[in-house]
Amino acid sequence: MPAELLLHERHQISQDSFAELRVWRVPSPVRGSAHVYKYSLAYVVAGQCVLRYDNEAGKGDHRHLGPNEVAYSFRDPAQLLNDFWSDVDRWRAR
Repeated sequence: MPAELLLHERHQISQDSFAELRVWRVPSPVRGSAHVYKYSLAYVVAGQCVLRYDNEAGKGDHRHLGPNEVAYSFRDPAQLLNDFWSDVDRWRAR
């Protein structure tokens, strides 16, 4: 079974910022993750990625908040999206 793209969206947030979201269902967990989802969610401001959630092979589930990378506790795709948008809202309120 090949990877199945479940979500691919780009949202223009302001004149100089956007969010791009991609989520796939994969045949087996990405190395470092314990679930069958591969994802990359990014918030970009003035051409610079300031917030990113992803689970690249070998690193497992994590998020980048500015220059910091921290572990992320993945539960399901709905919670992932909720957590991402909450972080986008907090970033924008700064």
